[in-house]
Amino acid sequence: MTDESVNRIRESYGKNSVITGEYDSELSAVCRNGIFVGAKAGNVCSFRGIPFAKPPVGRLRWKAPEPVDDCDSVYEAYYNGKSPIQTEWPSEQASYYPRSEDCLYLNVWKNLSDTSSDKPVMVFLHGGSYGWGGTADPMYDGKAFVSKHPDIILVTVGYRVGLMGFVDLSYFEGGEAYPDAPNLGILDQIEALRWIQKNISAFGGNPGNVTVFGESAGGGSVSLLPVIPQAKGLFRRVIAESGSVALTFSKEECREFSKRLMSAAHTKSVKKLLSLSEAELLKINEKVNDYNNFPQRDGRLIPLNPYDSYQNGDTTDIDILIGTNSEEMNYWIGEVGGVIPYSFSMSVKFENDMKKISAHEKKRVDLFMSAVKGNNTWKMSRFYDELMFRLPAVTQAELHSKNGGNAYMYYWTVPSSLPMRNACHAVELAYVFGNLEETIYTGEVADEALSDTVMQMWTNFARTGNPSTDSLVWEPYTGKNRATMKITRNPHIQYDLLSRRRTLLSPLLRHMLNPSYATLNYNVPFVKKAVAGGTAIVAGIAGLTIFAVKSLTGRDGKK
Repeated sequence: MTDESVNRIRESYGKNSVITGEYDSELSAVCRNGIFVGAKAGNVCSFRGIPFAKPPVGRLRWKAPEPVDDCDSVYEAYYNGKSPIQTEWPSEQASYYPRSEDCLYLNVWKNLSDTSSDKPVMVFLHGGSYGWGGTADPMYDGKAFVSKHPDIILVTVGYRVGLMGFVDLSYFEGGEAYPDAPNLGILDQIEALRWIQKNISAFGGNPGNVTVFGESAGGGSVSLLPVIPQAKGLFRRVIAESGSVALTFSKEECREFSKRLMSAAHTKSVKKLLSLSEAELLKINEKVNDYNNFPQRDGRLIPLNPYDSYQNGDTTDIDILIGTNSEEMNYWIGEVGGVIPYSFSMSVKFENDMKKISAHEKKRVDLFMSAVKGNNTWKMSRFYDELMFRLPAVTQAELHSKNGGNAYMYYWTVPSSLPMRNACHAVELAYVFGNLEETIYTGEVADEALSDTVMQMWTNFARTGNPSTDSLVWEPYTGKNRATMKITRNPHIQYDLLSRRRTLLSPLLRHMLNPSYATLNYNVPFVKKAVAGGTAIVAGIAGLTIFAVKSLTGRDGKK
């Protein structure tokens, strides 16, 4: 990320103020918590920094979000709300925007040329490993998207991440009073959807036709929302890009982050944590942000096995479009500083995970690895492409359709031009938003024709539940046809894609292999051989640390 980009993001900050004089009513929206006046650019009006919940500060720190109070004051809606607390990271553009506990704001884009009052609503949840990200990221600016699709209302939502959004405080003294703390970011998303139900008609949106979509951590979020009773009725459709219910942790996997927080804050008391200033939280976060939790399968908000809800037919009232990219893992080559530390990181992670599976399952892995081309690093990369991304998505779609739900599957193969990235994690985002000049993933300006096609698919799905276009018929996915839209320069349907991989590795999904990296054991054969062979493993260990920082999900990678 260039200094110019960082400065552009920092300089875009401003604080929305109360308007006491006249304002342009054509650029305003009358909501329950105020009248918000947006900014016009061409035919598009943007409303930025609208609060959807009370600031989660003071007595509300680490508490479930509370609805905003009704209000009839008039406010500017010119500037993004602050990013949630996170550390600055070159691949996370929103991390260079001002950060705060007070981060529960959303943005809305509408095209003024379409004055209809029942527009489909698309709500985007950003990625970032549940530890980074925010609505200020220029990748998620909605102007291009809404310019080309004037009948769509686009919303982007901020939510708590990392230290403030996903921390298990039950290990702290007084933690029993904070049962929601492990999944606050998800609860923030639900509160935003409640606000949208009450207010989106003020922008011309139809609250009965809401599609939630997201990438990586956002894709994981929109995969979880259908299994949460509190979210029922708040949306009609889901688009999950490179994210699934597999991107979750068990309670035990969340424990390590709590221990690191105790160490960094020098306390085991929630009372002491509550006394910390925001500045102190930001400093502590620099020490622990490398070890973020994912949403916790707590059996309270999120089922112990989220697949069960899809299996039991609890999700069939919604339409689902879900998919992954062909070389998801290659994204992290840039994150860890090159192929050598990446290879070290992959080997340590792989050998740790192999300890979790049975001898019979290990034979399946061996068969898979022997069939994949390339050296061991690329074989392991493709293994994690399957176990952490594609197969969980396939399973969600299959279980959903088995119970009569409407499901569509895609597989993205259009590559990035960045060295060795191929069709890596997040490469599709510039195409989806039509922000072709945002080359942080693509490495070059994205192909406009393909972007138009992808946007048409996504918006058609939001309108009708069917992503087919005038020139492309997209068949629903079922366990029988396994119809998948293979997104190449010339997208087309393919049946039972990578069937051998699916057959071999699907039984391993029961282990819920995920990026829980904080307790990786370095006492594995690869490290022993490296030491014996005199390999300079310091760089590798450093690479693994960085790999852990952004590990395996979120809008991460060198952008």
